Amino acid sequence: MKHYQILIIGGGTAGITVAAQLKRKDASLQIGLLEPSEKHYYQPAWTLVGGGAFDYKDTARDEADFIPKGVDWIKDKATAIEAAQNKVETSHSGSFTYDYLIPVPGLVMSPELLPGLTEALGKGVVCSNYTDPEHTWEVLQNFKGGNAIFTQPTTAIKCGGAPQKIMYLAESYFRKQGIRNKTNVLFATPGTVIFGVPEFAKTLTKVIKERGILFQPFFAPIQVDGEKQEITFKYIKPEAVQYEIPEGSPLEEELLGPLEVKINFDMLHLAPPQTAPKFIQESDLAIKEGPGKGWVDVDMHTMQHKRFPNVFCIGDVAHLPTAKTGAAIRKQAPVLVDNLLQLLRKGKIGSASYDGYSSCPIVTDYDKMLLCEFKYDNVKDSDPLISTFVDTTKEQYSMWLLKKYGLPFMYWNLMLRGKA
Repeated sequence: MKHYQILIIGGGTAGITVAAQLKRKDASLQIGLLEPSEKHYYQPAWTLVGGGAFDYKDTARDEADFIPKGVDWIKDKATAIEAAQNKVETSHSGSFTYDYLIPVPGLVMSPELLPGLTEALGKGVVCSNYTDPEHTWEVLQNFKGGNAIFTQPTTAIKCGGAPQKIMYLAESYFRKQGIRNKTNVLFATPGTVIFGVPEFAKTLTKVIKERGILFQPFFAPIQVDGEKQEITFKYIKPEAVQYEIPEGSPLEEELLGPLEVKINFDMLHLAPPQTAPKFIQESDLAIKEGPGKGWVDVDMHTMQHKRFPNVFCIGDVAHLPTAKTGAAIRKQAPVLVDNLLQLLRKGKIGSASYDGYSSCPIVTDYDKMLLCEFKYDNVKDSDPLISTFVDTTKEQYSMWLLKKYGLPFMYWNLMLRGKA
């Protein structure tokens, strides 16, 4: 087939969830799903893989097992979108047309945006849970002391809390191995605070202070030298004209200029820069100028494209002022499905509205987790049922169990089946 009533680009969390929910609502829908990968990964568990607390092979399943019944799996990838012509080009299968389009391909790693990272990533002591969590675990086990640096780029990333999650596990692991007293743990971020929601930031600030973790906001990584084991940061605090090395700093820092500092590392974990796929950026669906440049231009509440009413988008490539997480997709998907079906049946979208909900389960140790739930404007939005039994603004063992066992079960058995 070359024409579909609904064409979905991407068979990740968003694509499978939406396809499953649509089919549950209306089995007669004619849906095509473009996805080249044979495997589907539960990426939230990669934090635990990097900390040696989860088996990597258990994060992977066969994609075929989750393509909903009655959905055509087009085992190919999109290369271009021409929304004005209702057309999608692919690598090997030619072009497809559609009545309605759902472009949800996810983000791509773009290490080339950080000079030196392409050459260094995944080698020696430079690691990332985003690309190879098993290598992170190897680096942790081989670490004997020194500077352990954890950082993230200035671009948008999947799950903004992930770069600090592995830092907490690593710090705990160093204590268990008896090498914490000869280790400096630094979390450097371009951001302004440890976490954007005040209620959760208070707890995380307490954690890093009690555990002697060095926190440096306004630090944007600008270059990595894997061979010399050096990383350069730019101090981006607004109106700052000089970066002062803290007196008595345990790190060996070298000023390269008023606002640039170079630090040696014995372990470096970072989130690579991440972007929307090129075919999204170059399409007529993307914002062309301003802060949202390159992302799909959708209404933040209805999930409908602002200029092409037969296009809906959620997940990582959607321009939404909230975290790019699977938890966000779980709340976005029903809104998309309801509004799309209303448009299809009645000629106008429904009243379903997304409030910006996202969740960042931040593991702070091998038996503790902080379940950070929030909505637009960094407003705390903790689940009322869970909050009845536990204080979600504090580290909890029960939340660790939820992270390790509950959430993976929910993902594979409920969310991807269109049931949650």
